[in-house]
Amino acid sequence: MAALDLFGRRWTLRILWELRGQTLGFRPLQQQCDGMSSSVLQQRLTELQEAQLVERDAEDGYRLTALGKEACDELRGLHRWSERWATALDRMPPGGSGPKP
Repeated sequence: MAALDLFGRRWTLRILWELRGQTLGFRPLQQQCDGMSSSVLQQRLTELQEAQLVERDAEDGYRLTALGKEACDELRGLHRWSERWATALDRMPPGGSGPKP
């Protein structure tokens, strides 16, 4: 339940997603996250660091820890499912419950 609580907080998944393959400084990460407020970004980064999913490097960049990378690997399954779900929804006629002809 603790993981669901953490991942359910606004912007948390987006931050993990943006850090999945790179180290980013605060401002570049903020830009990648569509300019979210600096206070919210700082709060989420603090929470993710306390959860040992994100760490700061020597150049003050943020990167995923080994646990953070594992979390992103697990979330890829949810990402694949969401793509299938979006495709299924696209096949439905507006206001209907069955697939489009």
